[in-house]
Amino acid sequence: MLDIREIDVFYGAAQALRGVSMAAHPGRVTSVLGRNGVGKTTLLRAITGRQQIRSGKMEWEGRDLSRLRPEARARAGIAFVPQGREIFPLLTVRENLETGFSLLPRRERRIPEEVFQLFPVLQEMMGRRGGDLSGGQQQQLAIGRAMVTRPRLLVLDEPTEGIQPSIIQDIGRAIKYLRGRGDMAIVLVEQYFDFARDLADDFIVLERGQVIRAGVRADMDGDSVRNLLTV
Repeated sequence: MLDIREIDVFYGAAQALRGVSMAAHPGRVTSVLGRNGVGKTTLLRAITGRQQIRSGKMEWEGRDLSRLRPEARARAGIAFVPQGREIFPLLTVRENLETGFSLLPRRERRIPEEVFQLFPVLQEMMGRRGGDLSGGQQQQLAIGRAMVTRPRLLVLDEPTEGIQPSIIQDIGRAIKYLRGRGDMAIVLVEQYFDFARDLADDFIVLERGQVIRAGVRADMDGDSVRNLLTV
């Protein structure tokens, strides 16, 4: 499991996260909710090693994450689908997917069939350049690329941003499928409560870098949580 306890993160003199705690467990989706600028992406950057913590504890499968560089965290089974997708526009779909091979032993360097089962359009466009895909197709490619690395922790930063409704549904089905396998923990950052509520088992709400609410799905009263996201 991922276990984060009382972490503080600073950008220079400005404190971005204040005593944030959360956990993520295999077979469960933990959703991080909040308005723009409250620290959601900073939290994901801390988990994936793109931002260092000042204090607190962060462990993954019993290992201290704070001492691991981003590439070491990726090799430890943590995959990140960033906001904006960050696919390689001049590489083909196949080549984008194969960038995940660098983290795998040679015998495992193949694209899992479940990538194409979840996102059939990728198989149809293997020879197309990533930059020629629509925004929704690029998001599917970014998730597929993460799946190639066989992660045990999948971290998704606002995967529905700017995506058409039909592909949002495909992404939701993919997340449910991966959760249902039972061997992967998923951390999902979202602004859209309805999408997160349908998927999340556990959640935290951030405001000004602090956790102001946390609980399980049964605690996710729609009106009160929406108010926290819109005030």
